[in-house]
Amino acid sequence: MPLFGAHLSISRGLHNAISAASALGCDTVQIFTKNASQWTAAPLTPEAVTQFRQSAGASRLKHLTAHDSYLINLASPDDGIYAKSVEAFVDEMDRAEALGLEYLVTHPGAHTGSGEEAGLERVIAGYEEVHARCAGFKVRVLIETTAGQGTALGHRFEHLAAILQRATCADRMGVCFDTCHVFAAGYSLVSASDYQATFQQFDELVGLGHLKLFHVNDSAKALGSRVDRHAGIGSGEIGPDAFRRLVTDPRFLDRPMILETPKKNEDGAEMDAVNIGLLRRFATEGVARAG
Repeated sequence: MPLFGAHLSISRGLHNAISAASALGCDTVQIFTKNASQWTAAPLTPEAVTQFRQSAGASRLKHLTAHDSYLINLASPDDGIYAKSVEAFVDEMDRAEALGLEYLVTHPGAHTGSGEEAGLERVIAGYEEVHARCAGFKVRVLIETTAGQGTALGHRFEHLAAILQRATCADRMGVCFDTCHVFAAGYSLVSASDYQATFQQFDELVGLGHLKLFHVNDSAKALGSRVDRHAGIGSGEIGPDAFRRLVTDPRFLDRPMILETPKKNEDGAEMDAVNIGLLRRFATEGVARAG
């Protein structure tokens, strides 16, 4: 059975995200290591690092993951923003490494008018500089598929392939496959044939071996809309059958699958446990049918 988890808040302390994940019955968890809407943050204290590592070590959680700041844009043609992004990403790497995290998820960035090829060259150079400055780190950077809003890179599998084929640090990287983003970018997962075709195309261009983690989200917007709006599992345009296929796909049974779905429904009810429960039920039903 896959490893299910959710992105959880660190508002009450980094270690409390571990407690919250355990209370939800998660197998894995994703966090921000700082405010994702700010460039800088106070350094992690030795006490916070120790407390987090002890909590994580005492839990059953695997593949602990962070997501970097939304402000980082290594594809920017603006030298000031690019330099600021490199510094911010090095800090994200430092924080993830200190906490003993396995993965750091990042968006490739937006070219803001310079063009896709120029943007890809910029982001490749950025990843190479960051990894050179973080020599020996164990944390692996995962490039996230994107919905393609504006000039964002990463909405075509070809973008990911170009980065992983050309970057000298590719052996320290991988891919985070976001179901909502991929669908919004125009790759359908709805029918069995759509699902098969999308993953076949991904495998041919990028390689399933690079796919290390899933963000498991339904999409509130239509196929190809290039609008990033997450919905609860089975309640959006993708629908439940795609997630049934995903959680029973033998190729992905060892991959962490992390929710970034809305935390509450219209009535204010907490939804992480509901969505994780749905995924577990789909997986269990698949095992029962196979048996």
